[in-house]
Amino acid sequence: MMELAMAAAVTVSISGVSYAALNPQRLEANAGVVADQATCRAVDTAIVGYVAQHGETPRNVRQLRDYVKGDLSRYRIVDGMAAGPGC
Repeated sequence: MMELAMAAAVTVSISGVSYAALNPQRLEANAGVVADQATCRAVDTAIVGYVAQHGETPRNVRQLRDYVKGDLSRYRIVDGMAAGPGC
């Protein structure tokens, strides 16, 4: 009987931890934050590449289209650095 109670406790504990680890809304929110930060770094890297090629800082993110894949509409350039989500 003791083994059955212990097995049940372990099973309940594991399922609770699994749910916490696989909570879809929480994972989606965390993934969004990480994606925004990675994109901000990509925009900063594109700015560095643009400066290296052109010798001047880009005035707006539209000038970075050849350097970054994806949507840059949420970003802008402030003092030579990316500004936007995750920055």
